[in-house]
Amino acid sequence: MSTDSGIPDYRGRDGTRRVMPMQHGEFCASTENRRTYWARSFVGWQRFSRAEPNDAHRAVAALQRQGVLGPVVTQNVDGLHQAAGSRDVTELHGSLARVVCLTCEDVVDRDALQRRMAEANPGFERLVRGESADGSRVSSQIRPDGDVVLPDEAVRGFRLPHCLVCGADTLKPDVVFFGGSVPRDRVDAVYALTDAAPALLVLGSSLAVMSGLRFVRHASRRGVPVMAVTRGPTRGEGYLTHRVDAALAPTLTRIARQEAA
Repeated sequence: MSTDSGIPDYRGRDGTRRVMPMQHGEFCASTENRRTYWARSFVGWQRFSRAEPNDAHRAVAALQRQGVLGPVVTQNVDGLHQAAGSRDVTELHGSLARVVCLTCEDVVDRDALQRRMAEANPGFERLVRGESADGSRVSSQIRPDGDVVLPDEAVRGFRLPHCLVCGADTLKPDVVFFGGSVPRDRVDAVYALTDAAPALLVLGSSLAVMSGLRFVRHASRRGVPVMAVTRGPTRGEGYLTHRVDAALAPTLTRIARQEAA
């Protein structure tokens, strides 16, 4: 859904994972792992936070306004559905716009934390511009989690942010990392939405991970029609009533225009 906004997905059209993000256990295991994540995220956030909704996001919002679509459940963590005007959005994997302390559970705004990290790491502004200390270029390819790849020497010099409430260095983006679990109350809420829905529409997902596939399986077992618009194969082929192998933005835009006519 967000690739046309400049945010890549985790997998290619064949379902193969293209990047290996930091795992939940890896993030929690050590201060140095958290330093690596936040150094990369500090640089990547500059671009990630400037991403804007694309035509697919706008078409979903338009179809909601027209009464064609109901609540939205997204695996994306970028907030672009809400920015496009969609309502009743459940962020299954959380949002990068929030940061939570794993020690005391205090929640802070990501932009506020970004300003704190900028003050503590003034030299990193050159990395935001894509320049290393010797003047060479640094890769600024954004990754799905909003971070970028940085040289090891840059990461080692990064001053890790601490929680202002308890002082711990266990601040984490309020998202579900690979290897982590979606909160049970959130899962139950989406099951309830699935039970109440006359049909389920999958948009742009390969359904490769169980966090999304379980709702497709649940709907199928209950006899609820499950449709998908996505490119390439999906893990949910046996549960789909109908599938369209097509690009999201033009397909959804055409449907929204037809419904408005």
